[in-house]
Amino acid sequence: MLPILPAAIWVGRIFRFIVYSALGALLTLLVVFALYIERLPDLQIWHTAVLDEEYTQESPVSTFPEYLALEERLFAQLDDLIYKKTGAAGPNSINRYLRGSLADPTRWTPNWNRSYLLEAQDPRSLVLLLHGLTDAPYSLRHMGQRLHESGATVLGLRVPGHGTAPSGLVTVRWQDMAAAVRLAMQHLADTGNGRPIHIVGYSNGAALAVHYALAAIDDPELPPVQSLVLISPEIGISPVAALAAWQERLGRLLGIDKLMWNSIHTLEYEPFKYGSFAINAAALSHSLTREIQRRTRELANKRRLGEMPPVLSFSSVVDATVEAPAVVRDLFNLLPAGGHELVLFDINRQAKIEQFLTWNPDRMIAAFQGAKHRFFALTVVTNTDGNSSSVVAAHWPPQQRTASRTALGLSWPTGIYSLSHVALPFAPDDTVYGGFPSGPGPGIRLGNLALRGERGALAISASAQLRLRWNPFYPWLEQRAIEFMGLNTQSRPLN
Repeated sequence: MLPILPAAIWVGRIFRFIVYSALGALLTLLVVFALYIERLPDLQIWHTAVLDEEYTQESPVSTFPEYLALEERLFAQLDDLIYKKTGAAGPNSINRYLRGSLADPTRWTPNWNRSYLLEAQDPRSLVLLLHGLTDAPYSLRHMGQRLHESGATVLGLRVPGHGTAPSGLVTVRWQDMAAAVRLAMQHLADTGNGRPIHIVGYSNGAALAVHYALAAIDDPELPPVQSLVLISPEIGISPVAALAAWQERLGRLLGIDKLMWNSIHTLEYEPFKYGSFAINAAALSHSLTREIQRRTRELANKRRLGEMPPVLSFSSVVDATVEAPAVVRDLFNLLPAGGHELVLFDINRQAKIEQFLTWNPDRMIAAFQGAKHRFFALTVVTNTDGNSSSVVAAHWPPQQRTASRTALGLSWPTGIYSLSHVALPFAPDDTVYGGFPSGPGPGIRLGNLALRGERGALAISASAQLRLRWNPFYPWLEQRAIEFMGLNTQSRPLN
C-alpha cells in the first residue's frame, strides 16, 4: 500500500514538474531557434549598407526638386557603399549589385529605379504613378508612356526605401512614403495650372493613393485628386503580418540582424525589384492598411465618402500577396455611388484547374454579399465558356444583377491558369518580364524563365520561376485606365 503524502508535498512535486517541463520546452525552442538562425543565408552588403541620404518625413525637404536633389545624393551613396565594394561583373553575371552585370539597372536608359517626369506640352491632365513594395518606377513605365502619349504630364515617383538596396526597407516607415506622395502631388498642383490630377497606384502604391485621397477629404490644403486607378491594390493583408514587428523587435533586442528579414537573397537578379524582403516592410504594410481601413470607416460613419474621387480598381481573384477580398469588403462595399468600378480577372476556366487549387472563390463572393447595396460597377474578365480560351468582360452596372458581355479579342495563353499579384502592370512585350518580349532588351529577361532539373539546387526558387510575371490582358487594362481618366487615344508601341 502506497503511503499517503501530505498535500504540500504533492503541490511541490507538481510545481517542480511544471518548472522542469517549461525549462525543457524553452531549451528545445532555443535549440530549434539556433538551428533556424544558422541555416539562414549570410547577409550581404546590400542587406547591411546604411543609406542615410534616403528621404524621411523629417528630412529638410519641402519641394519635389529638393526631393530629386536628395535622391541624386542617395544614388551617389549607393554607388560608394555598395557598387564600388562589390566590384565588376563577369561576362555572365546576373547580380544587380555587380556593375555591368545583366541585371545592372544602369544598362537601361533611364535607370527606372529613379523618379522621372514626362512633361507634356500643354498637358490635358497630370498623373502621379506610385509603384509597389520592393519594386521601382519601372513597374508602371508602360502606363506612364501611354499616358504621356495621350497628352498627360506624368510623374513616376520612386517611393522611399526603394530602387537602391533591400536595406532601404529595414527602417523606412509608411509615413515617409506618404510624405513623399504629398510632395509629388503638391509639385503637380503647383505646375499644373489647375489641370486635373490623377493617381495610378500599384499594390502598396495603390494603398498610398487611397490613403492620400482619404486624407485630402479631411484636409482642404492638400491638392484634390480627379480619379484613382488601382492595380492589385493593397487594401488588406494577412493578419499574420502584424506579428512581423515582434520578430523584428526580437532581432534588435538579441542583436541578430538576420531576424529582421523574412527572406534573404544572396543573389539579387532583378534589376528593378528586391528579392530580399525585410520584416519591416510587412509591418509597415499592415500598419498602412489598418490606417486606410480606419479612415475609410470613419469617413463612412460621417457620410463623407461621397467626396471620394472615382475609383477604378483591377485585381486578380488569385493573389498570394494581398488579401484580395479586402478591396471589396473594406473599400468598395463602403463607397456610395460615385462612378466607381471594380474589375476582377477570373481564373482560366478552360484549364480545368479548380480541383488543384487551394484558392476558394467563396471568400470573394462572401465579400460581395456583405453589402446590402452595390453602388459600384463590377466587371469580371472570364472565359467565353468553359471550353474556350478567349475571354469576355462581363459587366454589371451598379445595383443591377444582369450583365452585358463584351468580347475582348484576347485569350488565355497556353499553360497559364491565372494571373498573379505581380503580373497585372506588365505588358506581354515587356523586355524584362514579358512573355513575348518586343526585342532582346539591354539586360536580363525573366518573363519565361523556367529552369528544369533537381529541386533545391537553384538560387532562384521554382515558385519564383513559375509565378506569372506579365498580363496577357494588359492592353485592355491600359485602355480602360486611359478611358477612365478621360485620355482616350490610340496606343503606340513602347520601345
